[in-house]
Amino acid sequence: MIHHTAIIDKNSKISEDVEIGPYCVIGSEVEIASNSKLHSHVSIKGNTKIGKNNEIFPFVSIGTDPQDLKYKGEKNSITIGDNNKFREYVNINPGTSQGGTITKIGSNNLLMVYCHVAHDCNLGNKIVLANNVQVGGHVTIEDNAVIGGSCAIHQFSRIGHLSMVGGMTGVLSDVIPFGLSLGNRNNLVGLNLIGLRRAKILNEDIKILQKFYDIVFCNQNFRSNIENLNAEIKENKYVKIIIDFINSDKKRPISLPENCK
Repeated sequence: MIHHTAIIDKNSKISEDVEIGPYCVIGSEVEIASNSKLHSHVSIKGNTKIGKNNEIFPFVSIGTDPQDLKYKGEKNSITIGDNNKFREYVNINPGTSQGGTITKIGSNNLLMVYCHVAHDCNLGNKIVLANNVQVGGHVTIEDNAVIGGSCAIHQFSRIGHLSMVGGMTGVLSDVIPFGLSLGNRNNLVGLNLIGLRRAKILNEDIKILQKFYDIVFCNQNFRSNIENLNAEIKENKYVKIIIDFINSDKKRPISLPENCK
């Protein structure tokens, strides 16, 4: 059902069962798959492809030009998966030539009120961004991460799988998978134990992760500490996820405990 006040470009590709509410504006290159719902006053522009079963609340803006002075009008895009909820005033920008020209958001995510996802970001699946989270350009957020309200994530940062960032945290350094990070400028304060248990990860694996954490982050020589791990810890599949994350971009700073010396 499409409300008579909605403005939809004739060249857009909208599935027949998409519900579009009052005063929505849909641009010419937009594609929206079946069973999605736009409540009202939603603006979707640019080369934006949206999957199935997404619910988009009033005053969401998707696809306007990146907020980057280096952007010179180059062709860019946004791809969004299935079963996402974007609450009021969420803003999502497309990519730039410096970041591959594409912003990606996976499936089953919840972006709460006033969240901003900047150009060239890559968000996975089952992520929660609480109210007023600001995600800078080129940021990667992996599956099942939870970002607390009013967090600001610096450009190029990486937030690992099943990690949690506490509310009102300024994220300047990467957060390891399964990590719990918070502070005025983010420090690692342990493992996301609640998230690990909710994910039904076995207690034996959690204990090994805790051993890994205690050994590796006892001082700032965390890379050397990884090399000296015994086989039982290093070969654990969840530990491997953290090690692979740390080694995949050695130029990026890793969030460490505040008392790490």
